Amino acid sequence: MDRVAVRGLRARGHHGVFAREREQGQTFVVDLVMGLDTRLAASGDDLTRTVHYGIVSEEVVAVVQGDPVDLIETLAQRIADQCLKHEAVQEVEVTVHKPDAPITVPFDDVTITIVRSRG
Repeated sequence: MDRVAVRGLRARGHHGVFAREREQGQTFVVDLVMGLDTRLAASGDDLTRTVHYGIVSEEVVAVVQGDPVDLIETLAQRIADQCLKHEAVQEVEVTVHKPDAPITVPFDDVTITIVRSRG
């Protein structure tokens, strides 16, 4: 399986369990690695035979900006579900970064990574 990756998508969302997170929002960063077979697209130089990563990126940003959820696990699942709506995408790895998580000690990042596939 071939891989198409988009890393560092940034969007402001209002996800989290605390009222402050819901009210003020924060930046989330998303990395995607989509698994698909690109041979037909490559042999015919045909965008319709692969995944349009620009469109997927816009859709992922819309998910992050959309309806709030408590958990980044839920957000990651919603993103994976959106990616798998594209016919060419057979598998997706989604990493959601929450660099401004409400943690009281110094840290660099909080992430969840999930892998989902058709079937």
